[in-house]
Amino acid sequence: MTGPDIKQIESARREIAAHVIETPILPLSSARWNGILPDCASMSLKLELFQQAGSFKARGAYLGISRLSDADRAAGVVAASGGNHALAVSWAAQAAGVDALICMPKATDPARIAGCEALGATVTLHDDMAGAFGAMNKAADAGRALMHPFEAEHMILGAATCGAEYAEQAADIDTFVVPIGGGGLVSGMACAIKQLRPDAQVIGVEPFGADSMSASFAAGEPVAIEKVDTIADSLGAPLAMPLSYAVARAHVDRIVLISDQEMLRAMDIYQNVLRITAEPACAASLAAVLGPLKDELKGRHVGLIACGSNISLTRYSALMSSRES
Repeated sequence: MTGPDIKQIESARREIAAHVIETPILPLSSARWNGILPDCASMSLKLELFQQAGSFKARGAYLGISRLSDADRAAGVVAASGGNHALAVSWAAQAAGVDALICMPKATDPARIAGCEALGATVTLHDDMAGAFGAMNKAADAGRALMHPFEAEHMILGAATCGAEYAEQAADIDTFVVPIGGGGLVSGMACAIKQLRPDAQVIGVEPFGADSMSASFAAGEPVAIEKVDTIADSLGAPLAMPLSYAVARAHVDRIVLISDQEMLRAMDIYQNVLRITAEPACAASLAAVLGPLKDELKGRHVGLIACGSNISLTRYSALMSSRES
């Protein structure tokens, strides 16, 4: 299970081209960074937060729903998510004329709930993410098509289209730094990048409080962690799963861990330098290059990804007020 090949990735790119956005890249050296960035040869940022529904998830969600059988379309789809996947499935379902049920934790940012409902989805709220997943599985057992947030071939393939697009846009990048939640993004991007540019490094980034993939790399098999404890709800997967783990293990060079405070600092920098209001997951790549990777990037051509940002100003302000001085 090493992921899609280049022919499959290019076919998927053509399939979604009329429906998703080819998101731009920004050379960070052109911004006013005032010495904040590490001493690397160059650094670029792929602005996937400008994607349909606000994140890279739209790519895989559209692929999954567009490939459903007529019977599955008639039955509708179901997803569990407190974040970007919920919005992506809602958007893709609306685009395809398919009914969507989205199961979300009660603690979800109200702006995300409202966003799903505005896209025509039915939202049900549950005590926590485990409850949301339980409701999703129950609805799938009753006949709805399951749209898993990361453990699905179409989600990995969607992320692979993003990786291929980035490699094509910036031919000089030799080090890609990619956030990890459940592993769909990093596995798909790494799968594409390593086929197109075998000598490039792909470094994954996880929060200390949601390190299921790095724990799985250490164990040599997908494992669950006891507790998720991070502000980055979009990166808060409690376990790695076989498909996304296997593809990531085959193509990702290594994983570094970052703290919530490092993400908050990166969010603040994005706001003050680029005027981007980033959720924690969106800031994870920048947090890694300013933190654990800073001293080893000299002379490297580094590629970051702002993977998505669906966050209300209320939630953003609350997070920033918790930042340590």
